[in-house]
Amino acid sequence: MTFLIVVTLFCSALLGGLAVFFVKRDNTDLLRLVLSFSGAYLFSITVLHLIPEIYSDNEDYYIGLYVLGGFLFQLLLERFSEGIEHGHIHKHGHHGHFPIGVMTSLCLHAFLEGMPLAKGHQRELLFGIAIHHIPAAFALGSLLVQSVNRRGTIILSLFIFALMSPIGFILSNIISIGGAGEIEAYFNKMMAVVIGIFLHISTTILFESSSADHHHFNKRKLTAVMIGVGLSLINFFIH
Repeated sequence: MTFLIVVTLFCSALLGGLAVFFVKRDNTDLLRLVLSFSGAYLFSITVLHLIPEIYSDNEDYYIGLYVLGGFLFQLLLERFSEGIEHGHIHKHGHHGHFPIGVMTSLCLHAFLEGMPLAKGHQRELLFGIAIHHIPAAFALGSLLVQSVNRRGTIILSLFIFALMSPIGFILSNIISIGGAGEIEAYFNKMMAVVIGIFLHISTTILFESSSADHHHFNKRKLTAVMIGVGLSLINFFIH
């Protein structure tokens, strides 16, 4: 299972990013549908699986503060990532300059996303994170194409980004089995921070997709959201 998780996380991010060389970058309708699905699925998995788990395994009254901290931390990260993790494709800015702030913050975000996969609900979370990586990596690739316009640099940057979630998973896995000494005692707090990040990402995606439609009814978006919620409920009831 460990090998499958590493390969899936890596390939979803790398292939999503490399797709920028083969797919038109203005296909926003498809991107919004994928984002709506992934946002709904991540939110549902977080509410149905992750939040109950940290509260059932933890008697720390202050664990909610770490969830709130993760939510606010993601808000800070977006100051530098410019919303790339939401699939935002920027048309301007960074021309001729490598977007180091965006790259650093997105890599940190991806690293943290891989951490919850170390304990329980691996199948459900792996699917959600992998789907979420595709539009995020595609948006990153689009920004890199506009910014540096050197194929080798773009591919190397996407390769580094694709490594971040697998590294986060591997490190978290070492911690969860007690291979990092006293750090294991802080595992649930680390997971609470990641849950806060997931809550921010998923709700922002859903709210933004609604705003993009000017709050009008959109059957395709609603279908994507309901499929995401439905899959998470199936996993919940057959787990």
